[in-house]
Amino acid sequence: MARIIGGQGKGRRLKAPKGLATRPTGARVRQTLFDILAPWLPGCRFLDAFAGAGAVGLEALSRGAALVVLVDAAADAVAAMRTNASMLANTGGRVRIVRQDARVALAAFADAQERFDVVYLDPPYQSDVYEASLEQAGRRGLLAEHGVVVAEHFHKRALPERIGGLTRSREVRVGDHRLSFYRRQQESAPPQS
Repeated sequence: MARIIGGQGKGRRLKAPKGLATRPTGARVRQTLFDILAPWLPGCRFLDAFAGAGAVGLEALSRGAALVVLVDAAADAVAAMRTNASMLANTGGRVRIVRQDARVALAAFADAQERFDVVYLDPPYQSDVYEASLEQAGRRGLLAEHGVVVAEHFHKRALPERIGGLTRSREVRVGDHRLSFYRRQQESAPPQS
């Protein structure tokens, strides 16, 4: 069972959907991710696409994100997200849950000019949606000026160095997982606090 590993909600257990359709992001991967994302988190707008039970987005909420948007198409995942979000209701930020295909949601957010400081993409490892999702995430109108897109993927799966308006700025391997960090071309530094 996953737990929140840092911030105001540290130690809270998260409900997971039944079955094997959802692969939760492990504590070691989340710890590495949030150590790297620390400069972006305070007051940020965080989008967790392909959210499953919402562990990554709710970790961001626990660590100071002002708004977390959790997106997943599966009804059981959305039910788990709602339960988990209610347990973290007193951490200070807001949570919005969207039941929709993540690629459709990314396009809709971009069209509506909803900007996010962090966009986290964690589709099923065997899926063919990584590149399309990265292209959508890099669209103007979705990623804030100094925002970052992070894709979690199997370590043997190569993602492009450049895609759409994004350039990979960093890659970190954690066991069998890899975190690929993308920024808009010609951006490199996180916002200063």
